[in-house]
Amino acid sequence: MSKIISTFTEADVPDQSGKVFVVTGANTGIGYEATRVLASKGARVLLACRDELKGKAAAQRILAVHPKADLSVLPYDQADLDSIHRAVDLLQREPGIDVLVNNAGVMTPPLMRTKQGFELQFGVNHLGCFAFTGLLLPKLAETGGARVVVTSSIAHKTGKLDWDDLNAEKSYRRGERYNASKLGNALFLYELDRRLRAAGSSVKAVGCHPGIATTDLSSHIFGGSVLTMLLGPIFNTSAMGAWPTLQASTGEAASGDYFGPQGFKDMRGHSGLARRAPQATDPALARRLWDASIEMTGVDPNLAPAS
Repeated sequence: MSKIISTFTEADVPDQSGKVFVVTGANTGIGYEATRVLASKGARVLLACRDELKGKAAAQRILAVHPKADLSVLPYDQADLDSIHRAVDLLQREPGIDVLVNNAGVMTPPLMRTKQGFELQFGVNHLGCFAFTGLLLPKLAETGGARVVVTSSIAHKTGKLDWDDLNAEKSYRRGERYNASKLGNALFLYELDRRLRAAGSSVKAVGCHPGIATTDLSSHIFGGSVLTMLLGPIFNTSAMGAWPTLQASTGEAASGDYFGPQGFKDMRGHSGLARRAPQATDPALARRLWDASIEMTGVDPNLAPAS
């Protein structure tokens, strides 16, 4: 049996010829870097992007370096459940899907809402990820050993879900809401893995976090561009931040594994198995969030609770 690598970089990604990946938020940051590497290794990659023109521009940048890359842009807005349903319908045309990489997200914007009226961070980062995954599970199950990758953050460690105000109708503190949405990702990973294994599914649920990476996510932080310039040398680049995503997507992994940087305080460096906060593996919290997510999105993955 292969050993899980604790110093994983993009150089460790094996050949991916014949495999199909869907990467959300693939036109920029970590999603772009993961797509670039996957394409260079022979994978077919569908760039699921809200802005189709930016998606096409990203594909062209990769094609300029890897002319034989197999890339397609999938119109996809994770802030709109209708768009998510349409994207899933389009993906039924693919012969199979090997890996769904849930990468798209937003970070600390002013109070904004999705098309269906959910607070944007919880709506995009968690509910959109939950709905897209739930709808695609039957398609993924057609491919033996398919994977769902869920991206969380070290911010989940201080996350707390306000069950009386999940939709931020009463109050909104952008940092707290971001942390809560990332705890939502971690709980979703935990519960999805438990239910898939209880069902005897061949689909794996694998998680990751990028540490602290210099990406466009910091655009809503006051002084974010200055912080990036000053602190960039001690943070992960976008390419380095993609290493945990790539390990979760292509490396040796068991369902339920969680990958992240191995350097100072989990913020940067090579990828390997990462630590989660205790509340991220609380079965009562995970089940409660699962049920709330079905109620809010109208998407039921049809996986019975694990005992």
